Amino acid sequence: MSQVPDTPLLNSAIPHAPRIARALRDANSQFDGGDVGFIAVCGILVFFMIPGVAFLYSGLSRRKSALSLVWAVAASNAVVIFQWWFWGYSLAFSPTATNGFIGNLRSFALRKVLGDPSPGSPLIPDLLYSFYQMEFACVTVAILMGALAERGRVFPAMVFTFIWMTVVYCPIACWAWSTNGWAFKWGVLDYAGKCGGPVEIASGISGLAYSWALGRRSERELRNFRPHNVSLVGLGTFILWFGWLGFNGGSAFGANLRAIMAIWNSMIAAAMSGIVWCLLDFRIERKWSMVGFCSGTIAGLVVATPASGYIPQWAALVLGIVVGAISNYSTKLKYILRIDDALDLCAEHAIGGMVGLIGNALFADRDIIALDGVNLDANGGWLNGHWKQLYIQFAYVCACTAYSFVVTAVIARGLDLIPTLHLRATPEDEVLGMDDAEIGEFATDYIEVRRDYLDWTPPYRVTAPGKADSDSDSPIGAGDRHGVPDVEVTHAQDEVPMQRLDSVNSHAHPHANGNGNGNGHGPLTPISEKGETKSVAS
Repeated sequence: MSQVPDTPLLNSAIPHAPRIARALRDANSQFDGGDVGFIAVCGILVFFMIPGVAFLYSGLSRRKSALSLVWAVAASNAVVIFQWWFWGYSLAFSPTATNGFIGNLRSFALRKVLGDPSPGSPLIPDLLYSFYQMEFACVTVAILMGALAERGRVFPAMVFTFIWMTVVYCPIACWAWSTNGWAFKWGVLDYAGKCGGPVEIASGISGLAYSWALGRRSERELRNFRPHNVSLVGLGTFILWFGWLGFNGGSAFGANLRAIMAIWNSMIAAAMSGIVWCLLDFRIERKWSMVGFCSGTIAGLVVATPASGYIPQWAALVLGIVVGAISNYSTKLKYILRIDDALDLCAEHAIGGMVGLIGNALFADRDIIALDGVNLDANGGWLNGHWKQLYIQFAYVCACTAYSFVVTAVIARGLDLIPTLHLRATPEDEVLGMDDAEIGEFATDYIEVRRDYLDWTPPYRVTAPGKADSDSDSPIGAGDRHGVPDVEVTHAQDEVPMQRLDSVNSHAHPHANGNGNGNGHGPLTPISEKGETKSVAS
């Protein structure tokens, strides 16, 4: 870096400018540019996981509630960015807090967060570390937003997000990675300090608690529930996989061999878990489920999150196989608990995070940990004869699980008591769909039509007796999204006016039923939603 000239003009304008310039020059020179650039790019990759979660959730939901989840993920991302800048980073990583549970406001609004070595690693500056950890927090809340599926109101969820970040996420992050956190001092192995606990267990268990506070969907909504767009599910999954490599690779906090090992382990665990989940579904359905493969892939990435920087590659293969089976069977927990965890946050994220943390006790290897060139005296797990690591990991899992569920349930129930912050939509809004009720826009705007071409493509011109039908022009498309026209289309004086769909169908074509059994002439009544008592046929 070039020298800053110590000129009288500079000194007169800013009395301490030369000293500040030298301090900044020293702050930059103490970090390797490759490490800084690598973690900055990894943080951007983690941010790219946000639209991945949005697409995944949108595809998994019904069409009438798909966009509301995209909005919830996007808006919660904005709330977390503000909270993390405002006081979140300070509450999680303040270096002067000594209570072991939560930080103080020493770094309020990122005050004094500049060029000092970060709490996570001396390889990168505090300013970069705060950005990278912010993206972890954004992804965590994005995962949690899946609990809103098809019944949660979005505005109360944003208020909940700010409170939850403050009293759930920040304390658990402080436990595991703050230099004064109780879990950090105890020797818990949670890669990057906050992946298995605050990210995976907290999001999955808190999602379960939020779903419990919302209550089950109506039986009508639960019948025949299936993803409305599996292509979006696949797209979201592969965007997540791409960003997850920055999530786990960057948690080595430097461009080093430990980062490459974490990326390798993430790939292996995701691949094996996706295969196992898909095979288990094939055993029952005799179909190769794309949703099943995507669910297993995500579970594999989850199990790698707390473990990828600790374990050898063969252990990643073992964990991938194990979590593919355990998470698949854990999807039945919601029926046992009678909690409507619509998108299986608990089975994929919480259970996967638990398996990864316990796996650290068994497979953590000090030689893998030392690949970053910083942690040269780690204890490792059973592979290194460190037997007590198992109960340390188990106690940490129990603490994160209990704290996340209880505090989240209290927050959710408390907000629900406030008149304007009821968490759940009305039954009428749930039937209508959260997109229409809450957002006013739609992921896929459409007019529903019949399966049989002749049933939904009537001749547009009804001529008077003795007159020849003409197909020289087309009627102007008019109508709302339910297929009900809002104007009457009339033609020449010698032609019969086009009637509204309901009257034409009831009088002119009473036998058309939408299944190819009609006479193929004349428009039909609008198609009602599945499961409604109103019949499609007249």
